[in-house]
Amino acid sequence: MDGGDRIARVLAKHGVRFLFTLCGGHISPILVGAKRRGIRVVDVRDEASAVFAADSVARLTGVPGVAAVTAGPGLTNTITAIKNAQLAQSPVVILGGATGTILKGRGSLQDIDQLALVEPHVKWAGTVSRVRDLVPALEKALFIAGHGVPGPVFLECPVDLLYPEDVVRKLYLDMGGGAGRSWSSRALSTYLGWHVNKLFRGAGATVIAEVENREPSAPRPFDIHRALRRLKRAQRPVLMVGSQALVRAERAFEVADAVKRLELPTYLSGMARGLLGQGHPLQMRHKRRVALKEADLVILAGVPCDFRLDYGRQIGSRAKLISANLSEEDLRKNRNPDLAICCDAGRFLEALAAGAPPSVDRSLWLEKLRERDLEREQDIAGRAAEPTEFINPLALCREIDAHLDPDSILVADGGDFVATASYSVSPRGPLSWLDPGVFGTLGVGGGFALGAKLCRPQAEVWIIYGDGSAAYSIAEFDTYVRHGLAVIAVVGNDASWAQIARDQTEMLDDDVGTVLRRSDYHLVAEGFGATGLLLDSPDKIAPTLAAAKAEAARGRPVLINALLGKSDFRKGSISM
Repeated sequence: MDGGDRIARVLAKHGVRFLFTLCGGHISPILVGAKRRGIRVVDVRDEASAVFAADSVARLTGVPGVAAVTAGPGLTNTITAIKNAQLAQSPVVILGGATGTILKGRGSLQDIDQLALVEPHVKWAGTVSRVRDLVPALEKALFIAGHGVPGPVFLECPVDLLYPEDVVRKLYLDMGGGAGRSWSSRALSTYLGWHVNKLFRGAGATVIAEVENREPSAPRPFDIHRALRRLKRAQRPVLMVGSQALVRAERAFEVADAVKRLELPTYLSGMARGLLGQGHPLQMRHKRRVALKEADLVILAGVPCDFRLDYGRQIGSRAKLISANLSEEDLRKNRNPDLAICCDAGRFLEALAAGAPPSVDRSLWLEKLRERDLEREQDIAGRAAEPTEFINPLALCREIDAHLDPDSILVADGGDFVATASYSVSPRGPLSWLDPGVFGTLGVGGGFALGAKLCRPQAEVWIIYGDGSAAYSIAEFDTYVRHGLAVIAVVGNDASWAQIARDQTEMLDDDVGTVLRRSDYHLVAEGFGATGLLLDSPDKIAPTLAAAKAEAARGRPVLINALLGKSDFRKGSISM
């Protein structure tokens, strides 16, 4: 076995089904080894998309997603995606190629200090210097990625540990000048031979360990008892569920059932969107800030008090706060809870539901929140009916919602148009919404949709793109075509970085840097072999969406270039 095959055997043992990559000579044995072991190698057009795709797989399956990238610029291209995975707490393993062990620091091709570059952005980073250490190092990386608070890890794999021993020996023999007779030539050849012997010594004794089951920490019974006491006394409770409650993706439906049994008004964010399905009476979508101010008890399940909760200030000062979070740091970020429970937030919800007291009559509180939701929905419907140049973005989003299949996944990649969609497009079930998370990264769409379609090939996968963000990953339509993945993308094309432009223009009286063209994104998709559709008037919305669904059902990826009119729906919504 060469080093690439050893890596592939470990990945297969850990249930890794996909390896995302952009090829390079430093990592070729890893790709070949993975293919031989039945792991699907998916090659993308940008290394960032490889990591985003691995991130998507991790979120949807709970199994660490894996990307392999070549040395130097191959790795530097992934840094934004790695940082996004770190802040989103996604278990991702990045395998990085590297120059030969004897050439480090000597000016070889694409040789940089990769560990120094990546260490601030991962849970763990390591390198390997002997073939026999590849397997235990990768096993360690996979364990760390999913253990405790999940996150990305990086393993550097020098090229001379990956190729077959005879190839490496010949390479070093040639480097030493072959059979030269000078003293310096013989000395160099001797040293290189010793170095190769060290690289491969003990390699044959490698044993792949059994996979260790990962069980996120459970809440203490005492803490659940205290939480139940507070819940029993609460008249106006609010539950917020975030991405971290779905770390155990395989338990998503059990977590959803627990939330339903708690019978609390519930707001969902991040990966938790869609947890209760469409239109569940306990789910509230609007006026969250007002509800949190009025609540006498707020339960945060996997939700930190960051900018999305105005650093904790959205929660009323008199409200009792219970927070469950795997991260000690996030548990107390910006505001100390009255009850802080460091545990898996999903397990906390299941335990709380199992011990919940008989329902307290909170019908008036629920009705009040529902009435507010209904008022906001009516306001949105009215705004959606307003005429604009080209297409009203709210009208388009409401029509997308009407066309979604029960089994669908929504990938959010953009600013203003995506945020508009979040008000009016309802994910249909658990694990059906993917957004970048707290980092707010543009460019996740191509990779996230790639991972989602591979994990759930029967699902309808939609990318909701802003026209600004679409440019980051539109080249992945080439990937969809080559790999037979029928993704549907809708580009909200308002020829603007609208989320920035709206406030910048009003506050600073200048739109500099925010103006785009109404570019022909549908023709770009066609150039990559996909189907492109132009949507330029309101009366074409429904037939265009239906045509896109039909194309996807036939196995063709499709992009809708939707020309949008200007809207002030989200005026004043800029976040910092």
